[in-house]
Amino acid sequence: MLLMKIPIKIESHGGSEFGGYPSLKQRSESFDMQESMTVHCGFVKGNRPGRQTGFDIDEADLMKLEEFHKVIVASAIFGNYDIIQQPKDVSEAARKNVPFYMFIDEETETYLKNSSTLDSNKRIGLWRIIVVHNIPYTDARRNGKVPKLLLHRLLPNVRYSIWIDGKLQLVVDPYQVLERFLWQQNASFAISRHYHRFDVFEEADANKAAGKCDNSSIDYQIEFYKKEGLSTYSKAKLPITSGWCIILCVCFMFLKICISYVLDD
Repeated sequence: MLLMKIPIKIESHGGSEFGGYPSLKQRSESFDMQESMTVHCGFVKGNRPGRQTGFDIDEADLMKLEEFHKVIVASAIFGNYDIIQQPKDVSEAARKNVPFYMFIDEETETYLKNSSTLDSNKRIGLWRIIVVHNIPYTDARRNGKVPKLLLHRLLPNVRYSIWIDGKLQLVVDPYQVLERFLWQQNASFAISRHYHRFDVFEEADANKAAGKCDNSSIDYQIEFYKKEGLSTYSKAKLPITSGWCIILCVCFMFLKICISYVLDD
């Protein structure tokens, strides 16, 4: 059972009302699974994800997200940062049975409407557009992490989901993706490796070079990981053994650095 409480900030390191202001102690305790426990994992307000939680979705869209589907594909664009890419080589079976959901904020919605891209049925090609209101963070990248990491809470009745970043294009049929990476391997979860970098420290340096955030914030994140015993990457650190959502909820925003850290855990 998942228990939720009114979020209260008890430490100075950061966090958010949306994430519930988890302390580092609570983060550590969350790894010890109990039948009844408090877990800070977003949507801590409201009676269900998407309804008065600070990441709000229209009722008609929430009803769509509650439908049962064996497979869905999802993506997101916040801050009008990327251009929507249409999937390619999608089979007729997938077109008929697999919903494609694109989460966007109001800023992106305004652009799409002004450019006459978004039709009255809230569709752009295969994508069904889901507009998010009252976004919890000022940083578009962090808002984009909400559906990316908590998709299972937004779509609770879906068995398999495929996430593709907004800047990327799906060029293989969804059923082929699942067959190759899950069903043939008898696996329940698969994640792609970065095309070039595998090391936390290299990813941190790349983020600094790209000017994605104040360097001191990235340095703080890396120093935190070092104190917990982080070392440089090696193949022996695979596979993934724990989650990373709560790491982002505590104080950090760079997903690839967090994922690399989890790989080391």
